[in-house]
Amino acid sequence: MSINIRDTIKAIREMVPIIDPEDDYLTIAAAEEQMAMTHDVRQKDIHEAQAKMKQLARVLEAARASATRPSTIPSADEHAALMNDLDATRLSLAKSINDAEGGLAGKEAELARLKEETRTLEASDPAAEHELDATALRLAMYKGLGFEPVVNRDGRIIKMLVRAESGDVHCVKFDNHKSDDEYARLLWKLAAS
Repeated sequence: MSINIRDTIKAIREMVPIIDPEDDYLTIAAAEEQMAMTHDVRQKDIHEAQAKMKQLARVLEAARASATRPSTIPSADEHAALMNDLDATRLSLAKSINDAEGGLAGKEAELARLKEETRTLEASDPAAEHELDATALRLAMYKGLGFEPVVNRDGRIIKMLVRAESGDVHCVKFDNHKSDDEYARLLWKLAAS
């Protein structure tokens, strides 16, 4: 099938009055202008999307870093073991405190009892409650000092046995040849020897 050139030229000449190049130019210029504006809007949207993506990437990295357990913080198993140890220590301390409080209550009760006993003893007069023989007490004191009196049947002291610090025992007879002061000095002299 061959196209006749003459037919083609004729068809073009018939179309020349229909084709207005100025309208076509204006349409093409408007289309190019619209495409340039669309390109600018798209570039702006792309730039904003990239900026937002960078911001979200920083937020993601920060979230990832905060979600990662630092080396200074123990693992979940170590934390559980530490909590168990602390609970055991707390229970042990609570038991110790409870035992100490029980001991304290016992000591406070004993202190109250002893205070009451002290008040009772301070209020009492043992000498008035008992008939004491002053002579027997004096004799016991003399014997403790190393002096042991020897009495006759009448209850009169006739001689004194004196235990010296050296362990010797001396006998002093009371025959009224000396005064009471002289006997006292002699007895103390023998006791100190």
